[in-house]
Amino acid sequence: MGERGRFRGRIAGVGSTSGVRVVVGRWQESPFGGFADAMVERADGHRVLLAPTEQVADLVATTYTFDEVRLEPVAVEDAPGGWRIASPSLDLSLEVGRRTALGRLLRVLPRPVAESPGFATAADPVARVVLRGVRTRGTARAGRREYYGATDVRAVTALRGSFEGSDLGRLAPVDPPCRFGFSSTPRRPSVTSVTTTIVDH
Repeated sequence: MGERGRFRGRIAGVGSTSGVRVVVGRWQESPFGGFADAMVERADGHRVLLAPTEQVADLVATTYTFDEVRLEPVAVEDAPGGWRIASPSLDLSLEVGRRTALGRLLRVLPRPVAESPGFATAADPVARVVLRGVRTRGTARAGRREYYGATDVRAVTALRGSFEGSDLGRLAPVDPPCRFGFSSTPRRPSVTSVTTTIVDH
């Protein structure tokens, strides 16, 4: 068993009234350096990965499940009150609000504990019950194990933007859950600070 890598950053998961659900990864630390990527599930269930490099596309597409992979630059920047995400396919602005009750609870935990695979394993049964569709550990494709160690959660309060030139509408719950892998983001639109550990078996 070997560690493939640790990814530290933030994940934004949002739904929209158009039925499109979007998960954006903004990674400050990773085996590939800093980068951003996006997973989009259209209302018809078609799943698209937007990845900035072949290296990132190869790892993500062999860990999760997509119907289509697009190599294109993905830029995520801080904007007044939130995030701005831009790629040739996706134009998205998010308003990020206060820390949630779960975020306040996670902030109490020492960071090394919250980020550890052991804590992710212990937290998984609780996450399954409390956050529909969310897992903190599981088996991904290619025989990999994944562990999600969350350290903070903030609510997303609004969105605007488009995917493939079509307006996304207004913010909505991430419902139904995204089907990229064994875990979805929380139903409530949010930005989660997380360390993801990927282990090859």
